[in-house]
Amino acid sequence: MLTITQTQTKLTFEQFLVKYANEEGCYEFIRGEIVKILATRQHEDIADFIIRRFDREVERLNLNYRVSGRIMVRTFTTDNQEHGRHPDVSVVDKTIGESHPNAYSALLEPLQLAVEVVSTNWEDDYIDKLDEYQRLGISEYWIVDYLATGSRTILGNPKLPTIFVYLLDENGIYQGIAYRGHDRVISRTFPELNLTPEEVFALSNY
Repeated sequence: MLTITQTQTKLTFEQFLVKYANEEGCYEFIRGEIVKILATRQHEDIADFIIRRFDREVERLNLNYRVSGRIMVRTFTTDNQEHGRHPDVSVVDKTIGESHPNAYSALLEPLQLAVEVVSTNWEDDYIDKLDEYQRLGISEYWIVDYLATGSRTILGNPKLPTIFVYLLDENGIYQGIAYRGHDRVISRTFPELNLTPEEVFALSNY
């Protein structure tokens, strides 16, 4: 389960970046508040597994990407509020990443790919982050719902663990495809990736 605690002091985005640099752990900036994110072992294991698989593709094909679980990206809400999001997995063009050498800087440019591993606050990943990542122009967004916590409207009935891959179309709108079981997950960023939801979700069963 993912536990989130929030500070009570309202900050600017710039103040958050300075404070974030001096804090241990994983944080996001939501409507003026610092949000500390505490993930379960299963959550972290799934994210780490995806990072390793992406890294393998980067190395195998000599791609100009950096894969990380420690990248902050600035997004905007529908009412133009600045947020600092911290995807569980980020894939960024190395050229963009190298232009932000300071650890406390948030990327202003869109990532190539963002992955969120869903926990109890599933609306955040399925609604808020999907909208913000689409607005920012992140080409590819994965939602890894290993606990099938999303609503039946999204997952169907019965609810099954699912990986959703959202790709921006020519109009800048996400089009999503659901992958389950032995399906091969199709990625625009890693077109030769050989990965199934079953491989990913197996990490949540021990």
